[in-house]
Amino acid sequence: MRTLFYNTKSYERNFLEHAKAEHTVLYTSEGLTTQTVGLAKGFESISIFATDTADAPVLRALKMIGVRYITIRSPNYENVDIAEANSQGIHVANVQEYSPHAVAEHALCLLLALSRKTIQAHEQVQQLDFTLDHLIGFDLMGKKVGLLGTGKIGSAMAKILHGLGCTILAYDVDRNQQLENNYNVYYVGLHTLCSMSDIISIHLPPNNESYPLVTSSFFSKMKRGVIIINTASGAVLDTMALIEYLESGHIGAAGLDVYENEKEIFYQDLSQSMLKDPILLKLMSFPNVIITPHQGFATKEALTKMAMTTFENISCWEQKNSCANQITYGLQNELATKFQSNNIES
Repeated sequence: MRTLFYNTKSYERNFLEHAKAEHTVLYTSEGLTTQTVGLAKGFESISIFATDTADAPVLRALKMIGVRYITIRSPNYENVDIAEANSQGIHVANVQEYSPHAVAEHALCLLLALSRKTIQAHEQVQQLDFTLDHLIGFDLMGKKVGLLGTGKIGSAMAKILHGLGCTILAYDVDRNQQLENNYNVYYVGLHTLCSMSDIISIHLPPNNESYPLVTSSFFSKMKRGVIIINTASGAVLDTMALIEYLESGHIGAAGLDVYENEKEIFYQDLSQSMLKDPILLKLMSFPNVIITPHQGFATKEALTKMAMTTFENISCWEQKNSCANQITYGLQNELATKFQSNNIES
């Protein structure tokens, strides 16, 4: 089975090459859009990334040129119209788990950089300013940390925070008894989590029914000075509301690895051009906001697992075997529906 890999980046090529074995593949840096569908002619399967477009028109066009299988190099698949894929008879699979520890550790990295003013310290030292007047941080030990979502990544984050001596509050429609019993995680309602947490780390999946999930109403319930960490999805957080509450001082700081409108910006080198996104420019202007370019998954271990799982999906289809990561044909779309019946502002 010949596979076209859309939207491949230089950082992942070596991992894909090591994992491909006997598979016949072609790489393109072009993302999947209505304009680039034609590149897949002659390929029975394609691989796409989370920033590619696989909406109904694209899927219909892919079906017309013979594409039957799509494997996504990401756990997220809100960019794919699953209902249309089912209608067209196109099999879709993702990488359901690559390394939750990678993302959780990056969330901690953002938190520590904010709590200890690491970036500011580095910039001071570069200017030969070795004073400590503006570098006073705070201990994480004993702080109340609220986790929005305790799936694989949220659970990994809970275990890290437990080791640091934090009090962990959590909200999830599915309680994890192992976290409760072994890591002293307390499941509470949203209002309690907001009003009591010194830090809130977001690990919610996107919900196609009600973007965004974290809105102005949600921020208003938080403690003044709270630190927000988001390594989940830019779509779950209302960026304009975040800016409003940063300006008022209600939110003390924010660490963001994702951005609501990142699709045309992240994973690209724009250093020789003008950034034309006023919202992102505003976020970047805050000294108490750290933004990283959706790199939480970017570790050797995670990229190795992502490449291996992608080719495992292709092998299952090629050998006419059941694909454990398949998300079409009646398998529950857990990422999109898990929080559908729960209003996060309640």
